[in-house]
Amino acid sequence: MDLTPPPTLAELVSPPAGSAMRRRDFIFGAGTSSYQIEGAARADSRLESIWDRFCATPGKVLRGETGAVACDHYHRWREDLDILARLGVDAYRFSIAWPRVMDEAGRPNHRGIDFYKRLLGGLAERGIRAFVTLYHWDLPQHLQDRDGWLNRGTAWRFADYADLMSRALAGHGDVAAWTTHNEPWCSAYLGYGDGHHAPGLKSPRWAAQAMHHLLLGHGLALPALRANAPRAQHGIVANVAPGYADSDTAADRDAAHLFETFQNRWVLDPLLKGEYPADLWRYWKGCEPAMQPGDMDIIQRPIDYLGLNFYSRALLRSAGPDTMAWVRRPDVERTTMDWEVYPQGMQDLLEALDREYVRLPPLYITENGMSSHDAISRGEVDDVQRQAYIKRHFAACSRAMENGVDVRGYFIWSLLDNFEWAFGYERRFGLVHVDFDTQKRTLKRSALAYADFLRERAAG
Repeated sequence: MDLTPPPTLAELVSPPAGSAMRRRDFIFGAGTSSYQIEGAARADSRLESIWDRFCATPGKVLRGETGAVACDHYHRWREDLDILARLGVDAYRFSIAWPRVMDEAGRPNHRGIDFYKRLLGGLAERGIRAFVTLYHWDLPQHLQDRDGWLNRGTAWRFADYADLMSRALAGHGDVAAWTTHNEPWCSAYLGYGDGHHAPGLKSPRWAAQAMHHLLLGHGLALPALRANAPRAQHGIVANVAPGYADSDTAADRDAAHLFETFQNRWVLDPLLKGEYPADLWRYWKGCEPAMQPGDMDIIQRPIDYLGLNFYSRALLRSAGPDTMAWVRRPDVERTTMDWEVYPQGMQDLLEALDREYVRLPPLYITENGMSSHDAISRGEVDDVQRQAYIKRHFAACSRAMENGVDVRGYFIWSLLDNFEWAFGYERRFGLVHVDFDTQKRTLKRSALAYADFLRERAAG
């Protein structure tokens, strides 16, 4: 007879005993982004974004769904902040919708700005720190009409936007951290390289140029952010993944190296080394971006932290010289995004980045989570796979910290089921289930376990 007591609710997700993640100064949170949850697409003079236009284009988004309503967070923000308070998180990571806060001439839209002032005030009232992202992919369409991130001028418009928002929100609840861009790799490659995301353009040359201007905008924004919010941390968030060779051949090892160059170093080398990785141009021959003298000095301005979004790994084989092919193994656990569940990849990646970059700043895991087919049964959502996913990734992060990697916080993606970009509402990442017909929120068992763990940590 097995007399082992069943795990407590907190133990379903909690880090291992003795983990540095259990320290009181380690930040736990949850994240969202503006277009994925806010809705209110035409409220209070909000302008059209590239995602509004993309969603309105037939065939671009599953079932033709849009973010026009999403989670209606614009009107239900108080309820959502109460959920954050119930979870007991230290911090909330959210993004500002650029089209909501400025008009086409660059003047402030005070009604849109007031929404974020209320949000910051509500977080302060609940004792929750704000991690604010300026750009989570919803570029104003009028800028895209002038070539978007292919236009060097957009980097300066972004710096103007960062200056406006960091001045406008000063004194309206404390912003603990400002993030310039979320996942510039996605904005550049998925938006301008393969067309899977807005604005739907397809050229590796365009992707390389868009990336350069995104990173330039990041660097240009930093002086204003530091001047207007001197007590905050300032950084950027990259989506990263480790590449593993399908076999121990030199060709497959090179394919894994090319993947990590394309996925990770394309963003991190300019930020932390002041140069693009040479091997990227082996993969994308002749696609080097147009640059001006001094650009790399601007891009590599020091940052206070680097956010890392981690979901899975890639398994690679060679498809010929300077090329790679993804390998899909059929016998592994996957999420409904068809991403392999591979927690060890988080430890491997964190430790590899720590070895590779001399200038690596303190790290935050700014996104980690999974999509699953979550349904309410008898008023509950018992998302068993997500509970195990969180626990195993907490353990992987803990091992990396034990080995010397400086990780300061961890944000689960996402707070709410939401609009999952080109997949519409089919893929559910939330700790909280959202009925998109009624907007009813239901905390999943993973959320209840997360809350119990955070209560235990606070009490200890």
